[in-house]
Amino acid sequence: MTANMLTALQQAEFHDPAWVDRLLHRFAGYYFEALEAYDRAPSDTPAVWRVAFDSCCQDQIDVLQHLILGVNAHINYDLVLTLVDMLDTEWPTLSAEGRSQRYADHCHVNEVIGRTIDAVQDTILEERRPSLDWVDRFFGSLDERLISALIARWREQVWQQAEQMLETYPPERRAELRLAVEIETLRRGAAILQPLDPRGWDDLW
Repeated sequence: MTANMLTALQQAEFHDPAWVDRLLHRFAGYYFEALEAYDRAPSDTPAVWRVAFDSCCQDQIDVLQHLILGVNAHINYDLVLTLVDMLDTEWPTLSAEGRSQRYADHCHVNEVIGRTIDAVQDTILEERRPSLDWVDRFFGSLDERLISALIARWREQVWQQAEQMLETYPPERRAELRLAVEIETLRRGAAILQPLDPRGWDDLW
């Protein structure tokens, strides 16, 4: 995913590549900070990441669940905070066109994700769960489109949550919104940890 993002930046696919590049690094930082905290003292880790990291020690959890748990924590929690970090100082003075361009760059990442999903399935998931190769061949691109749609839906909600935080004053009141984001991400994590059955994942949307 990072390689594909860097390629998209080099090919000038975004309105403001420099801003997207900074966002990419800040976004990655949240993950590495959580991982370092977990290695140091699990109790200091954000709860959404503690759930994901703890699950790595549970053999009964499917590799697909592991993957989606991480995606859930990184998008539905980290990305909200990243967007607020990146937009906080400029948001009050950004023109309507400027805000629209920031949103467009945010949405374009969905296309980069779409290019990445099939490679993730081929190189990570199928190696550990060979049955997914049969699913991929039988359903063609359907499974990739479903995952892309789920992630795009999450990222749209993330933008709305970030906007709500940015427009909340004084900033101290944002703690309540951050807690609500954390609770919702934990709820989705609990749904992901249920026995693997796509029919039971309706709450993820």
